[in-house]
Amino acid sequence: MATNKDAFRDYLQLEKKYSPHTVTAYCNDVASFELFNTIHFDQEGVEQVNYGQIRTWIVSLVDDGMSNTSVNRKIASLKAFYKFLLKTKQIEVSPLLKHKALKIPKIVQIPFSEKEVVDVLDVMRSAVGFQEIRDKLIIDLLYTTGMRRAELIGLKINNINLSGSTIKVLGKRNKERILPVLPVIKEQFSLYLEEREGLLLVVDSDYLFLTKKGLKLNDSFVYRLINSYFSTVSEKVKKSPHILRHTFATHLLNNGADLNSVKELLGHSSLASTQIYTHSSLSELKSVYKEAHPRGQK
Repeated sequence: MATNKDAFRDYLQLEKKYSPHTVTAYCNDVASFELFNTIHFDQEGVEQVNYGQIRTWIVSLVDDGMSNTSVNRKIASLKAFYKFLLKTKQIEVSPLLKHKALKIPKIVQIPFSEKEVVDVLDVMRSAVGFQEIRDKLIIDLLYTTGMRRAELIGLKINNINLSGSTIKVLGKRNKERILPVLPVIKEQFSLYLEEREGLLLVVDSDYLFLTKKGLKLNDSFVYRLINSYFSTVSEKVKKSPHILRHTFATHLLNNGADLNSVKELLGHSSLASTQIYTHSSLSELKSVYKEAHPRGQK
């Protein structure tokens, strides 16, 4: 199994081009099942298991209080591992061939309203100093480009082309895309870069966004930043970078953007991923329909 573990990791990194975080999660999930299998079935390795053993693991995870979403993620890791074994001809049939994912209740992601976004940016209008100017740029950049949190954190100085009004983003599976930058964002970039040059210490010099200690930002930092600022104007339960991305897509659709264009901007590989945002613009669509259709007019 040790050899397969290393080969599986290489497969995820080099062939599938998954992010380091995803690679670690997948490998940990497989290792977790391997440990369970050793304890409960006294079997080394998980290459030659049957679905009954996997089902026992699933039941134990649910009994331990794990959500269906988390269980499905772990099973996705196992599926990837058995797909790798199939590809390398170490097995002939995946034990998960007929597995059906656990049902997950649909949770509606509620985007911020246009007013809430404007209110946050109004509060930050008079931003001064490195940290405030950085925070304002982060919020405005997430809202005007729809980029993911990880994409924002991974931005490097040389990804910014102010003269061309574009920014290069490295998305999932190392897929690059070029996003347009609005004039108001270009101005903020200039302000931020000037403040950035004034930092006493810059450790992660290649990265665009830094802490006041000159370090690259992390996931929790960006989450706390968005949550903190939007908590002052919104009573919505969830206030996160992903909700801001959701807001970007919803506001574009509400204002007439076509689904394919939004798909390209978000970096989705298929329209199915983008269509989850269309429900949010349904109320706007109903309003337009009622006003435009002869039978809706009084």
